[in-house]
Amino acid sequence: MRSPVVTALVGMVALAIPMGVGRFAFTPILPMMQADVGLSITAAGWVAFANYAGTLGGALAAMTVRAPLPAAIRGGLVAIGVATVAMGLEDHFIVWIALRALAGAATGWVLPLASAWALERLALQPPALRATVFAGYGVGIAVAGGVCFALMRVPARSRTAWLILGGLSLVLTAVVWRYLADDGGGPPVGGAELAASACEGIESARLVMCYGAVAFGYVVPATFLPVMAREVVSDPSIFGWAWPLFGIAAAASTFPAGVFVTALGTRRLWIAGHLVMAVGVVAPVLRAGIGAIMASALLVGGTFTVITMAGFQEGRRTGGLHATRMIAAMASAFAIGQIVGPVAVSYTIGDDGGFSRPLVAAALVLCASAWALTRSAR
Repeated sequence: MRSPVVTALVGMVALAIPMGVGRFAFTPILPMMQADVGLSITAAGWVAFANYAGTLGGALAAMTVRAPLPAAIRGGLVAIGVATVAMGLEDHFIVWIALRALAGAATGWVLPLASAWALERLALQPPALRATVFAGYGVGIAVAGGVCFALMRVPARSRTAWLILGGLSLVLTAVVWRYLADDGGGPPVGGAELAASACEGIESARLVMCYGAVAFGYVVPATFLPVMAREVVSDPSIFGWAWPLFGIAAAASTFPAGVFVTALGTRRLWIAGHLVMAVGVVAPVLRAGIGAIMASALLVGGTFTVITMAGFQEGRRTGGLHATRMIAAMASAFAIGQIVGPVAVSYTIGDDGGFSRPLVAAALVLCASAWALTRSAR
């Protein structure tokens, strides 16, 4: 029987790889690709769209395909590493689209399965160990951002960044490989119980839509924050901090989240998270300068993991006997929100290339969803 601490750390790594590399490696590398190959914001939006569409497909597959958890997680982690390394070996836009879609599918596949694997084994352990698992979201983002920050200071090309992050993913996968052995901790993933289905009831539908609004709200800065920082300050030793700060805030916010839930309750914490995130999203519009962008990184990064934890707890309470299907519906809505966000940027970005319109739209969606949660609470 392995140590609970080891299990928590393995779970953290298994979430850090898909979140930091499979989903968001493109964010800190995008400024480098703009400098190397002149990738436009519109083209970048479609690369992000492919990744998020793949994430939705992978999440749906994880709910319906039967496979032993350890083998499923291992296969997904390998796919993320291989697809990321391949990004550094190819220079065709269509191939980039396909590779990021593959990485997204593996990410959508691994995230729920790795969470289930770790939390099942930590159910009776102290909350701090479960928080350690979810800190993997922010740790992955911070590490990937830190690697790109260092490479921009060299300076190195975007091709090098893809190769290093892909290689690092494969090395970390090898490190946790044996700890993911099937120790009889749970049944195979998939089956009828996890089949995606619409949750009935106005309250359930409201929660699902509000959780999807979170994805739409945070994904705009989460995709383009380093680009916005680079437009303000060209020095990578300054603008390069935007994405690592986002990840550090996301990782650190996981641990006090339990205290906030006790003090406010899950619904109030969820509402507060939307409002704080909205302020962070719109901060670069309200005030120009690198300071506002860094504040955005801290506020948005520091709330999206907290919202995830509070939202899922509220979903379980509302879903009752159908809690699993409720969480599945919320996860699907989140994936859809991530798909819509980058495409919306492609069509609403200003003539001058500014992000004011999509950022304001994202903040308004977050405020509207906070209001909807308040109405629901009454």
